[in-house]
Amino acid sequence: MHAFNDAFSLAGETALITGAGTGLGLGMARCLHAAGARVALVGRREEPLREAEAALGDRAAVFVHDVMDFAAAPGLVASVTERLGPPSILINNAGIHLKKPAVETGDAEFAAVLNTHVNGAFALSRAVAPGMIARKRGSIVFISSMTAFMGMPLVVAYSAAKSAVTGLVYTLSEEFAPHGVRVNAIAPGWIDSPMLRKALDSDAERKRRVISRIQMDGFGDPSDIGWAATYLCSPAARYVTGVLLPVDGGGVAGF
Repeated sequence: MHAFNDAFSLAGETALITGAGTGLGLGMARCLHAAGARVALVGRREEPLREAEAALGDRAAVFVHDVMDFAAAPGLVASVTERLGPPSILINNAGIHLKKPAVETGDAEFAAVLNTHVNGAFALSRAVAPGMIARKRGSIVFISSMTAFMGMPLVVAYSAAKSAVTGLVYTLSEEFAPHGVRVNAIAPGWIDSPMLRKALDSDAERKRRVISRIQMDGFGDPSDIGWAATYLCSPAARYVTGVLLPVDGGGVAGF
């Protein structure tokens, strides 16, 4: 049994976090870093990654990478390994959003959303898994969504992608558990961010409806997702795998 501080410590771990420059990715990077992990900040745009690196200081490094470049995933893992050590944690957070009626969603648009959330996340998971399996330890966390639990209009591609993530979590957790590697997902609810404010501040009625179904009567903070990820990657969660964890203030359970 671990002492309390050790149970939640990520000291000695190397966490590869995609989409780490802003929003939930940055929130998770801050929390995992605070718990002692070395953090590989991965994303397409270098500027926000550099800002995050400067804010975090030691034990953080920037890696510019597009998760849609599936063939480049092993090279990214090699670069992270060389600079920070072999990834013992992977957070599949990178994503794109598309808000359109289903009948207006084109094939290329639909494919781009799935390629980012599903194919890109799988390519990176496949790239880190052999090392984790060889070392008999590791934690992979996918970022799911409320759309994996409930129907929402105008997000058919996003909903399909996040539902597919459920299948990835269940199958990979089954395959990897005998090797000491855990696979879980977090399903964020409505988390306060510039993107959320932009979407809701101009639509008072929609904002009222969203808040009305959240049992805790307000929006979450990126750190709420960050601390959930920290828990799932820590020794405290050593017996937790194959789980989709809503962090939503009761949004899924609300009416």
